[in-house]
Amino acid sequence: MPLLEAAGVSKVFGKLTALDGAALTVGDREFHGLIGPNGSGKSTLMKCLAGALVPTRGKVTFINTDVTSLTPPERARAGMSLKFQITAVLPTLTLYDNILLALQARSSLLDLAFSRTRGRLHEEVMTMLLQFRLADRAFDAAATLSHGQQQWLEIAMALACRPRLLLLDEPTGGMSLEERRVTGELLQPIKQHCSLVIVEHDLDFIRDICDRLTVLDQGKVLASGTVAEIQANRSVQEIYLRRA
Repeated sequence: MPLLEAAGVSKVFGKLTALDGAALTVGDREFHGLIGPNGSGKSTLMKCLAGALVPTRGKVTFINTDVTSLTPPERARAGMSLKFQITAVLPTLTLYDNILLALQARSSLLDLAFSRTRGRLHEEVMTMLLQFRLADRAFDAAATLSHGQQQWLEIAMALACRPRLLLLDEPTGGMSLEERRVTGELLQPIKQHCSLVIVEHDLDFIRDICDRLTVLDQGKVLASGTVAEIQANRSVQEIYLRRA
């Protein structure tokens, strides 16, 4: 049974149809990439999956539950976590405190009120910073990080709530080639416990980390399959040649 399924998802803004009957299926611990030209509907579909947008038509099912009308916080409690394109770390706080706050979202108000969480979560904070190669910067302000490092910090924060599904919207945008390579390495270990849906323009990056791809064009799903199947698909080749 799929972990996530979107069926017939459409989103209309006035006279503009941004999504037209899009479908997506993601299995447990699967890395699934969304690709397509600019304006093809990738980010709109991602927002419909995360609850940032409510589809005009269609249905989104997560762990066999209809979540189409749930808010982002409700979906987060159900096991989804989303990182948008724009970095949203707290720049004046240390890396340590950014991760701590994300972890504290799992705690009760009583624990937070009596400051019971900081000591208990110390080891987990440091483990996450070490996993994302940021432990040596733990007590630096997040604003002092490079763009790529800020993205890694935010991905770590998104994983703090232990989601079953992580949604990433263009995480490598603005990164250097080396930062992109490292990002791929940092994402691989989460496959042990988490599925991933990722929107990305870097086709080499997404080919290297994903199990399956879905291609969007003009708001519709053009193709879906393994990386090899998509690379061999004539229709997909044509839209990228057209874009070039």
